[in-house]
Formats: sequence, structure tokens, C-alpha cells
Amino acid sequence: MSASRLQLYQNKNHKILRHDDVESGPRRRQPTYSPRYPCLNSYVAKTRIGKRFKLKDRNTTFTAELRAGTTTFLTMAYILAVNASILSDSGGTCSVSDCIPLCSDPSVSPSDCVYNSNLRLIQPDVTCKFERVNQGYAACLEKTRQDLIVATVASFLIGCVIMGVFANLPLALAPGMGTNAYFAYTVVGFHGSGTVSYQIALAAFFIEGLLFLLISAVGFRAKLAKLVPEPVRISSSAGIGLFLAFIGLQSNQGIDLVGYSSSTLVTLAACPSSSRASLALVRTFENGTVLLIPGGTVSSDILLQLTCLHGRMESPTFWLGVVGFVIIAYFLVKNIKGAMIYGIIFVTAVSWFRNTKVTVFPNTPAGDSAYDYFKKVVDIHQTESTAWALSFKSIGTGHFWEALITFLYVDILDTTRTLYSMAHFAGFTDSAGSFEGQYFAFMSDALAIVVGSLLGTSPVTAFIVSSTGIREGGRTGLTALTAAGYFMMAFFFTPLLASIPAWAVGPPLILVGVPMMRAVVEVEWDDMRQAIPASVTLLLMPLTYSIAYGLIGGIGTYIVLNF
Repeated sequence: MSASRLQLYQNKNHKILRHDDVESGPRRRQPTYSPRYPCLNSYVAKTRIGKRFKLKDRNTTFTAELRAGTTTFLTMAYILAVNASILSDSGGTCSVSDCIPLCSDPSVSPSDCVYNSNLRLIQPDVTCKFERVNQGYAACLEKTRQDLIVATVASFLIGCVIMGVFANLPLALAPGMGTNAYFAYTVVGFHGSGTVSYQIALAAFFIEGLLFLLISAVGFRAKLAKLVPEPVRISSSAGIGLFLAFIGLQSNQGIDLVGYSSSTLVTLAACPSSSRASLALVRTFENGTVLLIPGGTVSSDILLQLTCLHGRMESPTFWLGVVGFVIIAYFLVKNIKGAMIYGIIFVTAVSWFRNTKVTVFPNTPAGDSAYDYFKKVVDIHQTESTAWALSFKSIGTGHFWEALITFLYVDILDTTRTLYSMAHFAGFTDSAGSFEGQYFAFMSDALAIVVGSLLGTSPVTAFIVSSTGIREGGRTGLTALTAAGYFMMAFFFTPLLASIPAWAVGPPLILVGVPMMRAVVEVEWDDMRQAIPASVTLLLMPLTYSIAYGLIGGIGTYIVLNF
């Protein structure tokens, strides 16, 4: 485990701790930065802004805060594309009504089909939402992804501004990478195959956000988080990391290394599209009769749609994703800031060339439409399908309240623990675990959750990669506000952000779980009453494709073993 060196600073009657992380082994000093702009830093420190954000009291400078905010943005920018892609997998507000009728002869266009007496138009049913996805439904999904990019940017801005201005902490907020996966693949389900609709799930987010805001306002949030058993609380971070990595390894939202197998459930994939076969669910009766179930109704079971027949590890997009993985991993090893975004930029830039085997703009109607939007480069995109889409029609159903309660306790566990860990890493916590600006810090993510649900995105949390900005010297809310300024500029480049392919966001999903795995060293593995609940939590999250099931399994196991 890493050791810590704490230096104590006195700010009137409040103690502020500065934390310098030191790796195990020989003690290494953090790199110190000589002030390059002493006049500017000295001037800003004496202004109302400098005094408001306590630059001098926290032993930092204006330029150091700008540098820290830039670093935070570079390490978080990939979330704009990743979060929108994951949430759009739920189908958003798209439905069967968005599918277009197809000709009985696939080689004939629907417009020409009506003039041929030997052919007929086939009206779409629920199968149009699955492989092969109907062109109309695919176009609706692309529009939803564009809307969700804007919604994600807005949630960034709201959370970062509140955190920076009121809490005065160098922490950036973003949609939680575990909660969005639970929302898309478990609650709503892949292309709407889950237990509740996208609109109803947003309503659950909204009510959960109000409850979370109330809990934060009365100071009950920290007490609730402490009720969760420690081994479950510790291992949940690593479990979410494995869950995200598993998503990044799959075909729909990653590099396509893992595919479906009829004998082992998962196996090696990464085969070209020409070497894949579509599968369908069947029901076998006692007399041996087999009934085909069109489209399937399983939740989030996207692996059942395609399987590799041959040509494994021969997919061009897979190998391009591997190159992106190597770039990001190498930059992380070298501690180069912005490693995630550099890998995404490289893979995306290569994928933007048309008429190649790795293009994200194939010569199809959907590809042509995406390319036309991409060529705009700059566009002020308005959220039309996701904003104010929440619906309270099924508020009395059990599935609604199951989703609401799950969202609430996941936020209590994940966001609260992440916020405390980042404050501790920055050196702001005292011996009791409290820190300056704690109240408004709790209020910032709770309020951002409420606003985000109105825009159509998943809950916002203090993001773990804020540690990169803290390592660069960020100590005040100016770091969060600087990151917010960069995200504001992202509003105008939606066409570029919407054109990032799945094989570009897969590597970051895999590698973002690496720092999250660090938490397992804190589990007391010699004590089986601690180790078993931690292992259950760790394993169930990725293998059941659900954060909620992992938490329930871990807590239940802990209660049984310690009853």
C-alpha cells in the first residue's frame, strides 16, 4: 500500500491537510513547479477572486489552478462520448414506431418495392430493434446519442460550477461510469429490453435525486454510507471497475474481444462482420418442439445477437482498438496527462476516413447520414428527444421502486465514498473525516443528479480522475471552474464528439478500471468474514451484469456470516 506524507497548514481555526502521495519503496518528492508568472499570480492572489478562493491560504497559485483544471479536463473528456454511447444503448426514447418498413427482397429499396407486384413491404415489429437493427431505428439511436452528449456536457457544467463556486474544492463531477451501465443494460435494457422504459427510469432518477438532495441537506448522507459493511464498500469500487472493463471488451460498446459462445457463454471473438452469424432465442417444449422467439426479450443480453463462426482476432476495428489501448497504457505508464483522450483521438481520427475497413462512416444510409452530420464540425445541438422525457405513468409499479431504491443506495455508496476519497487525497480531511466545504460538496452532486435527470442523463458523481488535477497542484474551486470552461466549449463541437466509434471508447473503459482495482488491497483477506463478502461483491457485479446484484449479494453474505 502507498504511504502518505501530510503537511499541516493553519487557516485561522480550520486545519487544512495537504496530501502528497508517495509510492511504496524509496520516498519520492512530488515535482515542484516554480512560478512562471509571478506577477500574474501575485496580482490575482490579492484580488477578490484570489481571496474568495483562498489561493494564498491553500499554498497554490492562479496558474497552477489553470494547469490543474486543464489536466482534469483532458483526463475526463472521454466521458462525453463514452457516457452518451452507453446510455444510447438503452434505446432512449426510440421505439418500434421509428423503424421503417422493409421490402421482402432485401436487395430492393422500400421506395421501389411498392411498384413490384411480386414483392411486398414488411411492417416492422419488435425485432427491428435488434440485430440487424432497422435503419430507421439506427437513425433514431444516433440522434439520441447526439442529444445525450449535450446532456452530459450540461451535467458536467452544473456540477463543476457548484463544486467550484460554493464548495471551493478542486473536484470535477461527471456521470458515474457504473450507474450509467446499470441504467442502460439492466434497468432499461439493451434497446429497451429491460423492465422499465427509458422515460420511467428518468423519473426514478428524478425522484431519487430529490431524496438524495434532501438526505444531503439534513446531513444524513454520511451516516447512511457508514451503515454499509466495510468489505462490501471497499470491494464495490473494484467490482465496478471489472464491470466497466467487461463492457469495454464486448462488441457493442468496446473492442469486440469477447463474444458469445453456446457452450461457455463467452469466448474469444473479434471476427469481421462477414464471419458472424445472428442468433435467435428458442423455447423447447417437453415433446421436443422448438419455438422461435423473435428478437428475444432478455435484458442487456447483447452477446446473444451475434457469434463468431471463424476469423477470430481478424477484425480490423479490433486491432485498431488494440493500438488505442497500447497508446493509452503507454502514456499512463509514463504518467502523461490526458492519456485517455490521446488514445481516443488517434483511433477516432483513423476511423474518420471513409472507404476503409475501419471507417465509422460505412457506405450505408445510416453511415451517409452520420457523415453529413460530422461534416458540420461546429453545431449548437439542442436536446429534443431526451430533455424533459421523464414519465411518471408507472410510478406505482414494483419495477419503478426497485430501480429508484437501487439508484439511491448506489449513489449513497458510490458518490459519497468517491467524494470522501478525493477530499482525503487532496489533504482536506481532518481526523474525524470531515473537510471544509463538505456541505456544498454533498449538495453539488445531489443537485446535478436532479438537473441531469431532466436532461436525460444518468446520476453525476465526484469523479475519481479528479486526482490528476490534484496531483498537478489543484487546491481550490478554480480547478473545477477551469474544467467547466473547457466543457462549455464542447457544446459547439457535438458533430465531432458524436462521431467517436465504439472501438475508440472501449480501451478507456478497460483501463479506467485499473485504478479502481486498487481498493482490494484494503480488504482484510485473512479474515474470511471480510474476504467472502468482498469476493462475492467483486465477482457478481461483472458476472451478473449488475452493480445492484453485486451489492445485494455482498451485503447479504456479510449479514449471514456475522449474524
